[in-house]
Amino acid sequence: MTPRPLPRSRRHRSRCRLNQLTRRTLGVVALICLVSRVGAADAAAGKQPNFLLILADDMGFSDAGCYGGEIQTPNLDRLANGGLRFTQFYNTARCWPSRASILTGYYAQQVRRDAIPGVGGGAAGQRPAWARLLPAMLNPLGYRSYHSGKWHLDGKVLAGGFDHSYSFYDSDRHFNPKVHTLDDRPLPPVKPESGYYDTTAIAQHAIGMLAEHQAQHSQQPFFLYLAFTCPHFPLHALPQDIALYQDRYRAGWDALRLERYGRMRKMDLVNCPLSLLDPAIIPSWNLAEDKLREQIGPGEIGHAVPWDTLTAEQKQFQPIKMALHAAMIHRMDIEIGRVLDQLKTMGDFDNTVIFFLSDNGASAEQIIRGDLHDRTAPPGSAKTYLSIGPGWSSAANTPLRLHKSWVHEGGISTPLIVHWPQGIRARGELRSNPGHLIDLAPTILDLAGGKWPTTLDGHPVPPPPGKSLVPVFTKDGSVPHDYLWWYHDGNRAIRIGDWKLVADHQNPAELYNLTEDRSETKNLAATHPEKARELDQVWAKHLEEFRALASQGLPKAQPGAAKTKKNAKKPAG
Repeated sequence: MTPRPLPRSRRHRSRCRLNQLTRRTLGVVALICLVSRVGAADAAAGKQPNFLLILADDMGFSDAGCYGGEIQTPNLDRLANGGLRFTQFYNTARCWPSRASILTGYYAQQVRRDAIPGVGGGAAGQRPAWARLLPAMLNPLGYRSYHSGKWHLDGKVLAGGFDHSYSFYDSDRHFNPKVHTLDDRPLPPVKPESGYYDTTAIAQHAIGMLAEHQAQHSQQPFFLYLAFTCPHFPLHALPQDIALYQDRYRAGWDALRLERYGRMRKMDLVNCPLSLLDPAIIPSWNLAEDKLREQIGPGEIGHAVPWDTLTAEQKQFQPIKMALHAAMIHRMDIEIGRVLDQLKTMGDFDNTVIFFLSDNGASAEQIIRGDLHDRTAPPGSAKTYLSIGPGWSSAANTPLRLHKSWVHEGGISTPLIVHWPQGIRARGELRSNPGHLIDLAPTILDLAGGKWPTTLDGHPVPPPPGKSLVPVFTKDGSVPHDYLWWYHDGNRAIRIGDWKLVADHQNPAELYNLTEDRSETKNLAATHPEKARELDQVWAKHLEEFRALASQGLPKAQPGAAKTKKNAKKPAG
């Protein structure tokens, strides 16, 4: 089913128009100064850039072709060849906190969108009033904002400053969603066998929004937040895409990891050893292995063990799961290409700053929910419910350790592609400067010619922890961070310079020097105890700062506020 065209909005958003011309003129002057720093834009034109932020869901660090993967991603590869690839960019390790950091510019714990013991928060947490979303900061600069895809934030989309939204809320189905909305109004459930596929639908709605913008608001710049749901489980893919990969992964995950690792070394993306598998570490909410086999079949396995230890049935079944994962990413790349074609048709491609990244590392989760799993249905069809599991997740995150929800490098590392022909001279260059999702909103606001608000309705707004990445567009390593900080599901980490302290739940903290050991293979905590204590103290200091900030004006019904257990089971995101 082709998604119906986006209706013309009848809403009249109340915006402050006072001195708008003056504000926009000042914004253009600021932009001209900014562009002179970046380099390649036509400063005489003084036109504010558009923004397209593309987010994948559970995509591994090495899945894209331009990051060493074998999956066909020609559109992402062209963006990388025409712009920048970041090699040390970070997310939050999970779906909902990453989305909060992207759109607010704060650590998710600061805005109650990831839990802190004694304060609560998390997937159902309510942001403080001062934690506005990026579109609300862009609107006074003349921008219109659009959203298509996954939301996973608190509040309605349009209330966050977006002008139009197609929101996909069904995390259990890619073919026939039961919960999705248009401009926050519920749409009817999609009937089975309708031909609907969410990756295509999300792109089509985005294309419709761009077309409407061109027809009705072409004099204004835009921000488009394109949040795909793939390759998040369940592994649902189109048959023609599955066919491309159905025999690709028969050599297994050990062979795939070596293959990707070799390419990544040649591409100068990494200079660390290949991490070892962690067979004992899986999400606490996963189904027990006997239950997996009972519901899926004897070919299923619940741990990342060496490929040569698998049974013949497992070696026969496992490759199709990675083929489905690859097919989903392949289709996303095709749909990204259609959105890029729309930008070119509009004449806006060269002056649109495009970001591509993933919300967390590949997932080791193995659960079955929604419509459950029909063992007789073709793998990847709507009646199946498969996940790649920890073996293939380890391959997708090559060469890094662990998975989504862990704050080891495999859980928090994301590809980041930045493409802007009119504003970035570099073509196909790498950037090793460490960065985090908290940097994206300050970067976009900087490029738009705005400044971070210091007050809202007379109340102070905390300074954002992130920094604008604009200086990195011309020179590598030019945006240092005092620290980068993580806490999710009891896992914690901090990075200061090249040193990282990381702990898996209640296990002893591990210390790594990421200059030579990004894959976290040599724990230096015993040989550098002073450094470990120093980082632990800084981590704890910021935890208390974030706790105090999140506690201000805490709603009485704040979810999880009374919980103190750090390791309580949480639903998959």
